[in-house]
Amino acid sequence: MRHEQWDKLLAVINGEVVEPLPVGFIIDSPWLPGWAGMSTLDYFSSEQMWFEANLKAVRRFPEIMFLPGFWAEFGMCTEPSAFGAKCRWHENELPYAEKNITDIEDVDSVSKPNPKTDGLLPFVLNRLKHYQGQIEQAGHVIKFAVSRGPLNVASFLMGSTEFLMAIRTNADQIRKLLGIVTDFIIDWLDLQARTFPSIDGIFILDDIVGFLGEEDFKEAALPYLARIFQSLQTSVKFFHNDAAGLVCAPYLAQIGVNLFNFSYQHMLSEMKELTGNTVTLLGNIPTRDVLAAGTPEDVRNSVKAALDSVADKSRIILSCGGGMPPDVPTENIEAFLSARKTIPNPPAVD
Repeated sequence: MRHEQWDKLLAVINGEVVEPLPVGFIIDSPWLPGWAGMSTLDYFSSEQMWFEANLKAVRRFPEIMFLPGFWAEFGMCTEPSAFGAKCRWHENELPYAEKNITDIEDVDSVSKPNPKTDGLLPFVLNRLKHYQGQIEQAGHVIKFAVSRGPLNVASFLMGSTEFLMAIRTNADQIRKLLGIVTDFIIDWLDLQARTFPSIDGIFILDDIVGFLGEEDFKEAALPYLARIFQSLQTSVKFFHNDAAGLVCAPYLAQIGVNLFNFSYQHMLSEMKELTGNTVTLLGNIPTRDVLAAGTPEDVRNSVKAALDSVADKSRIILSCGGGMPPDVPTENIEAFLSARKTIPNPPAVD
Protein backbone atom coordinates (compact mmCIF):
# COMPACT_ATOMS: atom_id res chain seq x y z
CA MET A 1 0.00 0.00 0.00
CA ARG A 2 1.29 3.45 -0.89
CA HIS A 3 1.61 6.11 1.81
CA GLU A 4 -1.11 8.26 0.26
CA GLN A 5 -3.46 5.27 0.13
CA TRP A 6 -2.83 4.60 3.80
CA ASP A 7 -3.60 8.23 4.61
CA LYS A 8 -6.83 7.97 2.62
CA LEU A 9 -7.76 4.77 4.45
CA LEU A 10 -7.27 6.48 7.80
CA ALA A 11 -9.34 9.45 6.65
CA VAL A 12 -12.26 7.21 5.70
CA ILE A 13 -12.02 5.31 8.99
CA ASN A 14 -12.13 8.66 10.80
CA GLY A 15 -15.40 9.51 9.06
CA GLU A 16 -14.19 11.83 6.31
CA VAL A 17 -15.98 11.59 2.95
CA VAL A 18 -13.38 11.11 0.25
CA GLU A 19 -14.28 11.87 -3.37
CA PRO A 20 -14.49 9.84 -5.45
CA LEU A 21 -15.30 7.04 -3.04
CA PRO A 22 -12.22 4.85 -2.55
CA VAL A 23 -12.10 1.30 -3.89
CA GLY A 24 -10.37 -1.55 -2.06
CA PHE A 25 -10.08 -5.27 -2.69
CA ILE A 26 -8.65 -8.14 -0.67
CA ILE A 27 -6.39 -9.98 -3.11
CA ASP A 28 -4.46 -13.17 -2.56
CA SER A 29 -3.98 -16.67 -3.94
CA PRO A 30 -7.54 -17.39 -5.14
CA TRP A 31 -7.32 -14.58 -7.73
CA LEU A 32 -3.76 -13.37 -8.26
CA PRO A 33 -2.02 -16.40 -9.83
CA GLY A 34 -4.63 -16.98 -12.53
CA TRP A 35 -4.97 -13.29 -13.34
CA ALA A 36 -1.18 -12.90 -13.53
CA GLY A 37 -0.81 -15.95 -15.79
CA MET A 38 0.91 -18.42 -13.47
CA SER A 39 -0.01 -21.61 -11.64
CA THR A 40 -1.10 -21.54 -8.04
CA LEU A 41 1.82 -23.76 -7.09
CA ASP A 42 4.32 -21.44 -8.78
CA TYR A 43 2.77 -18.48 -6.93
CA PHE A 44 3.34 -20.20 -3.59
CA SER A 45 6.71 -21.77 -4.29
CA SER A 46 8.49 -18.91 -6.09
CA GLU A 47 9.13 -15.71 -4.15
CA GLN A 48 9.90 -13.89 -7.39
CA MET A 49 6.65 -14.97 -9.09
CA TRP A 50 4.68 -14.03 -5.96
CA PHE A 51 6.26 -10.57 -6.01
CA GLU A 52 5.75 -10.10 -9.75
CA ALA A 53 2.06 -11.03 -9.51
CA ASN A 54 1.45 -8.51 -6.74
CA LEU A 55 3.50 -5.84 -8.49
CA LYS A 56 1.55 -6.37 -11.71
CA ALA A 57 -1.73 -5.82 -9.87
CA VAL A 58 -0.72 -2.63 -8.07
CA ARG A 59 0.73 -1.16 -11.27
CA ARG A 60 -2.27 -2.11 -13.41
CA PHE A 61 -4.76 -0.63 -10.94
CA PRO A 62 -2.99 2.21 -9.09
CA GLU A 63 -6.33 3.71 -7.93
CA ILE A 64 -7.25 0.62 -5.91
CA MET A 65 -6.24 -0.10 -2.31
CA PHE A 66 -5.19 -3.74 -2.44
CA LEU A 67 -5.49 -5.16 1.07
CA PRO A 68 -3.42 -6.06 2.96
CA GLY A 69 -0.93 -5.39 0.15
CA PHE A 70 1.81 -7.83 -0.99
CA TRP A 71 0.21 -10.48 1.21
CA ALA A 72 2.78 -13.17 1.97
CA GLU A 73 0.62 -16.22 2.62
CA PHE A 74 0.20 -19.90 1.91
CA GLY A 75 -3.58 -19.92 1.79
CA MET A 76 -5.43 -21.66 4.58
CA CYS A 77 -2.29 -23.68 5.37
CA THR A 78 -0.40 -20.75 6.87
CA GLU A 79 -1.42 -20.86 10.53
CA PRO A 80 -2.59 -24.52 10.80
CA SER A 81 0.84 -25.64 9.57
CA ALA A 82 2.37 -24.27 12.79
CA PHE A 83 0.20 -26.76 14.72
CA GLY A 84 1.52 -29.64 12.62
CA ALA A 85 -1.38 -29.88 10.17
CA LYS A 86 -0.56 -31.83 7.01
CA CYS A 87 -0.73 -29.52 4.00
CA ARG A 88 -1.72 -30.75 0.53
CA TRP A 89 -0.54 -28.82 -2.54
CA HIS A 90 -1.86 -28.83 -6.11
CA GLU A 91 -0.82 -27.21 -9.37
CA ASN A 92 -3.87 -25.01 -9.83
CA GLU A 93 -5.95 -25.48 -6.70
CA LEU A 94 -5.61 -23.86 -3.31
CA PRO A 95 -3.70 -25.84 -0.69
CA TYR A 96 -5.61 -27.52 2.10
CA ALA A 97 -4.65 -28.24 5.70
CA GLU A 98 -5.91 -31.58 6.99
CA LYS A 99 -7.28 -31.81 10.50
CA ASN A 100 -5.02 -33.32 13.14
CA ILE A 101 -7.41 -33.36 16.10
CA THR A 102 -9.46 -36.50 15.56
CA ASP A 103 -10.89 -36.78 19.06
CA ILE A 104 -11.89 -34.00 21.43
CA GLU A 105 -9.52 -35.43 24.03
CA ASP A 106 -6.64 -34.62 21.65
CA VAL A 107 -7.07 -30.98 22.65
CA ASP A 108 -5.21 -31.80 25.87
CA SER A 109 -2.07 -32.50 23.85
CA VAL A 110 -2.18 -29.27 21.82
CA SER A 111 0.59 -26.81 22.66
CA LYS A 112 1.15 -23.26 21.52
CA PRO A 113 3.45 -23.06 18.47
CA ASN A 114 6.38 -20.68 18.18
CA PRO A 115 5.80 -18.40 15.15
CA LYS A 116 9.56 -17.83 14.83
CA THR A 117 10.23 -21.48 14.06
CA ASP A 118 7.07 -23.48 13.38
CA GLY A 119 5.26 -24.44 10.21
CA LEU A 120 5.24 -22.05 7.27
CA LEU A 121 5.42 -18.91 9.38
CA PRO A 122 9.20 -18.35 9.04
CA PHE A 123 8.76 -18.60 5.26
CA VAL A 124 6.05 -15.92 5.36
CA LEU A 125 8.35 -13.54 7.21
CA ASN A 126 11.35 -14.31 5.02
CA ARG A 127 9.36 -13.70 1.86
CA LEU A 128 8.57 -10.19 3.06
CA LYS A 129 12.12 -9.63 4.32
CA HIS A 130 13.60 -10.67 0.98
CA TYR A 131 11.33 -8.34 -0.99
CA GLN A 132 10.85 -5.48 1.47
CA GLY A 133 13.36 -3.32 -0.41
CA GLN A 134 11.72 -3.91 -3.78
CA ILE A 135 8.25 -3.35 -2.33
CA GLU A 136 9.41 0.00 -0.97
CA GLN A 137 11.20 0.88 -4.23
CA ALA A 138 7.84 0.39 -5.96
CA GLY A 139 6.38 3.04 -3.63
CA HIS A 140 4.59 0.67 -1.26
CA VAL A 141 5.03 -0.19 2.40
CA ILE A 142 4.17 -3.17 4.62
CA LYS A 143 1.29 -1.95 6.81
CA PHE A 144 -0.60 -5.02 8.10
CA ALA A 145 0.08 -7.92 10.43
CA VAL A 146 -2.17 -10.71 9.17
CA SER A 147 -3.60 -13.94 10.53
CA ARG A 148 -6.54 -16.26 10.15
CA GLY A 149 -8.78 -15.94 13.17
CA PRO A 150 -9.08 -18.27 16.17
CA LEU A 151 -12.25 -20.08 15.07
CA ASN A 152 -10.94 -20.44 11.54
CA VAL A 153 -7.68 -22.03 12.71
CA ALA A 154 -9.43 -24.25 15.26
CA SER A 155 -11.89 -25.49 12.63
CA PHE A 156 -9.03 -26.55 10.37
CA LEU A 157 -7.39 -28.43 13.21
CA MET A 158 -10.62 -30.22 14.19
CA GLY A 159 -12.83 -30.09 11.09
CA SER A 160 -15.55 -27.47 10.75
CA THR A 161 -18.50 -29.69 11.66
CA GLU A 162 -16.71 -31.26 14.62
CA PHE A 163 -15.60 -27.87 15.92
CA LEU A 164 -19.03 -26.29 15.68
CA MET A 165 -20.69 -29.25 17.39
CA ALA A 166 -18.09 -29.27 20.15
CA ILE A 167 -18.87 -25.64 21.03
CA ARG A 168 -22.09 -27.03 22.46
CA THR A 169 -21.05 -30.53 23.54
CA ASN A 170 -17.52 -29.96 24.87
CA ALA A 171 -17.36 -26.33 25.88
CA ASP A 172 -14.41 -26.71 28.28
CA GLN A 173 -12.14 -28.28 25.68
CA ILE A 174 -13.16 -25.71 23.08
CA ARG A 175 -12.35 -22.87 25.48
CA LYS A 176 -8.96 -24.45 26.07
CA LEU A 177 -8.27 -24.85 22.35
CA LEU A 178 -9.41 -21.33 21.50
CA GLY A 179 -7.27 -19.94 24.31
CA ILE A 180 -4.16 -21.66 22.93
CA VAL A 181 -4.90 -20.58 19.35
CA THR A 182 -5.61 -17.00 20.47
CA ASP A 183 -2.32 -16.80 22.39
CA PHE A 184 -0.53 -18.10 19.30
CA ILE A 185 -2.21 -15.55 17.00
CA ILE A 186 -1.26 -12.71 19.34
CA ASP A 187 2.35 -13.92 19.30
CA TRP A 188 2.25 -14.20 15.50
CA LEU A 189 0.89 -10.68 15.03
CA ASP A 190 3.42 -9.29 17.50
CA LEU A 191 6.29 -10.99 15.68
CA GLN A 192 5.18 -9.47 12.38
CA ALA A 193 4.89 -6.02 13.93
CA ARG A 194 8.32 -6.24 15.54
CA THR A 195 9.86 -7.50 12.30
CA PHE A 196 8.35 -4.68 10.22
CA PRO A 197 8.03 -1.43 12.24
CA SER A 198 6.00 0.13 9.39
CA ILE A 199 3.04 -2.08 10.39
CA ASP A 200 0.13 -0.06 11.76
CA GLY A 201 -2.78 -2.41 11.07
CA ILE A 202 -4.15 -5.80 12.10
CA PHE A 203 -6.03 -7.94 9.57
CA ILE A 204 -7.93 -10.99 10.86
CA LEU A 205 -9.96 -13.36 8.67
CA ASP A 206 -12.52 -15.66 10.28
CA ASP A 207 -15.59 -16.85 8.38
CA ILE A 208 -16.51 -19.46 11.00
CA VAL A 209 -17.81 -16.61 13.17
CA GLY A 210 -20.71 -16.32 10.73
CA PHE A 211 -21.92 -19.83 11.52
CA LEU A 212 -22.68 -19.03 15.17
CA GLY A 213 -25.83 -17.86 16.85
CA GLU A 214 -25.61 -14.85 19.13
CA GLU A 215 -25.12 -16.71 22.41
CA ASP A 216 -22.45 -18.97 20.94
CA PHE A 217 -20.80 -15.93 19.37
CA LYS A 218 -20.60 -14.14 22.72
CA GLU A 219 -19.15 -17.24 24.38
CA ALA A 220 -16.87 -18.73 21.72
CA ALA A 221 -15.85 -15.79 19.53
CA LEU A 222 -16.20 -12.34 21.09
CA PRO A 223 -13.69 -12.64 23.98
CA TYR A 224 -11.01 -14.23 21.79
CA LEU A 225 -11.43 -11.74 18.95
CA ALA A 226 -11.35 -8.87 21.45
CA ARG A 227 -8.08 -10.13 22.92
CA ILE A 228 -6.54 -10.34 19.46
CA PHE A 229 -7.69 -6.97 18.17
CA GLN A 230 -6.69 -5.23 21.38
CA SER A 231 -3.28 -6.90 21.57
CA LEU A 232 -1.53 -4.31 19.37
CA GLN A 233 -1.94 -0.55 19.33
CA THR A 234 -2.55 -0.03 15.61
CA SER A 235 -4.57 2.54 13.70
CA VAL A 236 -6.48 -0.01 11.60
CA LYS A 237 -8.28 -3.06 13.00
CA PHE A 238 -9.56 -4.93 9.95
CA PHE A 239 -11.91 -7.94 10.19
CA HIS A 240 -13.07 -10.16 7.32
CA ASN A 241 -16.08 -12.46 7.70
CA ASP A 242 -17.94 -13.06 4.46
CA ALA A 243 -20.22 -15.68 5.98
CA ALA A 244 -23.30 -14.33 7.77
CA GLY A 245 -22.15 -11.10 9.41
CA LEU A 246 -25.25 -9.98 11.25
CA VAL A 247 -24.33 -11.81 14.45
CA CYS A 248 -21.01 -10.02 14.91
CA ALA A 249 -21.81 -6.59 13.46
CA PRO A 250 -23.30 -5.02 16.65
CA TYR A 251 -20.23 -6.09 18.65
CA LEU A 252 -17.45 -4.99 16.26
CA ALA A 253 -16.73 -1.68 17.98
CA GLN A 254 -16.61 -3.46 21.36
CA ILE A 255 -14.12 -5.95 19.93
CA GLY A 256 -12.00 -3.12 18.59
CA VAL A 257 -12.71 -3.49 14.86
CA ASN A 258 -12.89 -0.32 12.75
CA LEU A 259 -12.86 -1.83 9.23
CA PHE A 260 -15.17 -4.72 8.22
CA ASN A 261 -15.49 -6.82 5.07
CA PHE A 262 -18.67 -8.89 5.06
CA SER A 263 -21.02 -10.99 2.93
CA TYR A 264 -22.59 -9.44 -0.18
CA GLN A 265 -25.92 -10.75 1.16
CA HIS A 266 -26.00 -7.83 3.63
CA MET A 267 -26.76 -4.33 2.38
CA LEU A 268 -24.50 -1.41 3.25
CA SER A 269 -27.45 0.34 4.89
CA GLU A 270 -28.14 -2.71 7.07
CA MET A 271 -24.53 -2.86 8.23
CA LYS A 272 -24.39 0.87 8.90
CA GLU A 273 -27.38 0.51 11.20
CA LEU A 274 -26.07 -2.57 13.00
CA THR A 275 -22.63 -1.01 13.59
CA GLY A 276 -24.02 2.40 14.52
CA ASN A 277 -21.92 3.85 11.69
CA THR A 278 -18.82 3.46 13.89
CA VAL A 279 -17.10 0.91 11.63
CA THR A 280 -15.88 1.50 8.08
CA LEU A 281 -17.52 -0.93 5.66
CA LEU A 282 -15.58 -2.59 2.83
CA GLY A 283 -18.14 -3.79 0.28
CA ASN A 284 -20.43 -4.74 -1.16
CA ILE A 285 -21.30 -6.31 -4.54
CA PRO A 286 -21.57 -10.09 -5.16
CA THR A 287 -18.19 -11.72 -5.60
CA ARG A 288 -18.63 -14.77 -7.83
CA ASP A 289 -21.91 -14.11 -9.65
CA VAL A 290 -21.26 -10.45 -10.51
CA LEU A 291 -17.60 -9.49 -10.16
CA ALA A 292 -16.26 -12.77 -11.55
CA ALA A 293 -19.03 -14.14 -13.79
CA GLY A 294 -20.98 -11.00 -14.69
CA THR A 295 -20.53 -8.60 -17.58
CA PRO A 296 -19.01 -5.14 -17.13
CA GLU A 297 -22.54 -3.76 -17.28
CA ASP A 298 -23.61 -6.15 -14.50
CA VAL A 299 -20.75 -4.84 -12.38
CA ARG A 300 -21.65 -1.19 -13.01
CA ASN A 301 -25.31 -1.83 -12.16
CA SER A 302 -24.36 -3.69 -8.98
CA VAL A 303 -22.08 -0.90 -7.78
CA LYS A 304 -24.86 1.63 -8.38
CA ALA A 305 -27.42 -0.53 -6.55
CA ALA A 306 -25.11 -0.95 -3.57
CA LEU A 307 -24.61 2.79 -3.24
CA ASP A 308 -28.26 3.63 -3.89
CA SER A 309 -29.09 1.56 -0.80
CA VAL A 310 -27.36 3.99 1.55
CA ALA A 311 -27.70 7.75 1.95
CA ASP A 312 -24.63 8.37 4.09
CA LYS A 313 -21.51 7.68 2.04
CA SER A 314 -19.09 8.16 4.95
CA ARG A 315 -17.12 5.17 6.23
CA ILE A 316 -17.52 3.23 2.97
CA ILE A 317 -14.80 1.71 0.81
CA LEU A 318 -16.29 0.16 -2.30
CA SER A 319 -15.46 -3.50 -2.78
CA CYS A 320 -17.02 -6.91 -3.13
CA GLY A 321 -18.56 -8.95 -0.34
CA GLY A 322 -15.46 -11.00 0.39
CA GLY A 323 -12.00 -11.43 -1.05
CA MET A 324 -11.40 -11.13 -4.78
CA PRO A 325 -12.65 -14.48 -6.17
CA PRO A 326 -10.97 -16.53 -8.88
CA ASP A 327 -11.38 -15.54 -12.54
CA VAL A 328 -12.29 -11.87 -12.10
CA PRO A 329 -11.34 -10.31 -15.46
CA THR A 330 -9.56 -7.00 -15.87
CA GLU A 331 -12.51 -5.47 -17.71
CA ASN A 332 -14.82 -6.06 -14.73
CA ILE A 333 -12.40 -4.33 -12.37
CA GLU A 334 -12.23 -1.42 -14.82
CA ALA A 335 -16.05 -1.33 -14.93
CA PHE A 336 -16.12 -1.22 -11.12
CA LEU A 337 -13.82 1.81 -11.12
CA SER A 338 -15.77 3.60 -13.84
CA ALA A 339 -19.07 3.07 -12.01
CA ARG A 340 -17.63 4.57 -8.85
CA LYS A 341 -16.61 7.73 -10.73
CA THR A 342 -20.09 8.39 -12.14
CA ILE A 343 -21.84 8.49 -8.76
CA PRO A 344 -21.75 11.80 -6.87
CA ASN A 345 -20.97 11.76 -3.18
CA PRO A 346 -23.36 13.73 -0.96
CA PRO A 347 -22.08 15.20 2.29
CA ALA A 348 -21.86 12.84 5.24
CA VAL A 349 -24.96 12.65 7.43
CA ASP A 350 -24.39 13.74 11.02
